[in-house]
Amino acid sequence: MAAHTYVLVDVDDALAPDERQAVQAGRTFRDAHISPFADGIELRRETAISTLRLASQHGLLGLQVPTTQGGLGLSVLAAARVYEEIAEGCLAHAFSLEVHNNIANLVSRRGTKGAQDRWLPRLLSGDAVAAFCLTEPAMGSDAVAIQCKADSVGSDWVLNGEKAWVTNAAGADLFAVWAQTDAAAGSRGIAGFLVEREAEGLTVTDPYKLMGGHAMGTAGILLRDCRVPADGLISPPGEGFQVAMQGITAARIFVGAQCCGILKAGLERAIGYVSRRKAFGRPVGSFQGLQWELVNVATEREAARLLVYRAAAAADRGLSATVEAAQAKKFATAAAVSGLVTCMQAMGAHGFLIDSTLGRHLATAKMAEYLDGTSEIQNVVVARSLFGGALD
Repeated sequence: MAAHTYVLVDVDDALAPDERQAVQAGRTFRDAHISPFADGIELRRETAISTLRLASQHGLLGLQVPTTQGGLGLSVLAAARVYEEIAEGCLAHAFSLEVHNNIANLVSRRGTKGAQDRWLPRLLSGDAVAAFCLTEPAMGSDAVAIQCKADSVGSDWVLNGEKAWVTNAAGADLFAVWAQTDAAAGSRGIAGFLVEREAEGLTVTDPYKLMGGHAMGTAGILLRDCRVPADGLISPPGEGFQVAMQGITAARIFVGAQCCGILKAGLERAIGYVSRRKAFGRPVGSFQGLQWELVNVATEREAARLLVYRAAAAADRGLSATVEAAQAKKFATAAAVSGLVTCMQAMGAHGFLIDSTLGRHLATAKMAEYLDGTSEIQNVVVARSLFGGALD
């Protein structure tokens, strides 16, 4: 009997023809430039900035940038499907690409004309790579508490502070930095700035040594009297915090989609192995207990996908999607971690081999639980929607 193939009639068939082409381009890019090399890149602790630049050859830079500005103008749902496909090869590569595209989208929609003219063509061609800088060494989940300062000096801004866990930092040419302009104003004092790598006063640390995900080129940045011209202000005080949170909501949807992608990769690897491996005179996969373990993984993956697609559809309708995105990320990341452990166990010691790829996927699944807000923060977001001010 042939293996069952899930047909996403309500998702891919609902996409516009050009969006379906983008999803296929994601598969082609993954198969040509990611899957064959991801294990080696991880073993050597290399970044994948050069691979990210190659995405331009497949039309995958500027996924959500309007077509009038040279992008693809994809919906959130279509972009999520692209990232899901790419993550089957490597979540770290997919997340690196996502961060870059999110900043390109930000520049296209909120940048000054000068910033758009200078940076957008380079971001869409892969000539420049972008990074997102919000988290700080002493501040992760509490984004309002950022300590990085931005002082207005004449028509310019001067930034001082540190940022941590900056994806793409190792090779980025452009950094979107969030800083506090007025501590007394709280979240309304936060603003967003575009800072180029060559800016005087900006220093990038050595890349972090991680359990996995080195392809993302994660590092920290230091800002010491770093001067930013007026057209580098991309989100002014009063708007900056909200813009950052809107970006994080979209990123949570995309991270959830990426977790669905690596879980598919793990399932396919495990099913293929247990269908061939024999024990006690029969394929290991013929034992009902093992089948049911993998059934649970497959079911949780499908549930995660539906949560992700629901959140994406809400965002595409112009709704906030904050709660839907939190639920999708919380569920999908947990499903990926537990599901990949199950897939590894189904393969026995073979699943522990580097060549199985499951260890690499598991490390990035765990990392995904921290990206764009921890699982605990997702709980906080959902709890607020349940209780409102009833417990105040």
